[in-house]
Amino acid sequence: MRRSYKGIPINTSRNTHETVFNLLPPNKHARILDIPSGAGAFTQRLKDNGYNNVLSVDVVNGLQIAHDQFIQGDMTKPLPFEDDSLDVVVCIDGIEHISKQFDFAKEVNRVLKPGGCFIVSTPNISSFHSRFRWLLTGHHNKCKTPLDEQRPNPSHHIAMVSYPEMRYLLHSSNYRIDTITTNQTKFASWLYLPLVPLSYLTTKAVYHKEEKDQSQREKNREVISQMHSKAVMFGETMIVRARKAD
Repeated sequence: MRRSYKGIPINTSRNTHETVFNLLPPNKHARILDIPSGAGAFTQRLKDNGYNNVLSVDVVNGLQIAHDQFIQGDMTKPLPFEDDSLDVVVCIDGIEHISKQFDFAKEVNRVLKPGGCFIVSTPNISSFHSRFRWLLTGHHNKCKTPLDEQRPNPSHHIAMVSYPEMRYLLHSSNYRIDTITTNQTKFASWLYLPLVPLSYLTTKAVYHKEEKDQSQREKNREVISQMHSKAVMFGETMIVRARKAD
């Protein structure tokens, strides 16, 4: 069944919008960018909850709401905003659709104010469920079959992102992750729970063997802990909040 918010289509998994919304700052005057905005379900949720300075950007205007702050824009090109002009950028299930992810992250960093929030959700290919699907079929969850190469489409998941890749993408682009969460953990995901100790010990051994730099080893210990958190191991959608470094 297609999900909606007040009749506006939501093209993401259950509870993703609610989880992202709960990561927003309480300041109702925060200048927030919703990109890609799609039909406008998250934009409308923001407006309904008192946020009065919401900007919506997408490659085409597909809004099904009344909203006069829509700007046509492309996540693979420079964003139409001044430096240090936004408080929050929300990207719900968009980053896996573009090839220029580092360019996008750096553009978001440019337009965010120091300390501003970048909230990103994407299908969680680091979960055990997705890893197992990859083992058996060569395809991750949420990208279960080959893409139609004869008809490339903006809706295609062309660049799925694992947790270590997401961390590298953000930390190397002048952010620091402060929250890692998920939209939901389905019951079937708990079937993989017995694999956690083996995964943890194997990952730790490989990291220790391959990395000789002591400072990077310390960072790797943090990565291992984050990779084996409940949200990453068992969550359906990976949701992270990162702040622009001062």
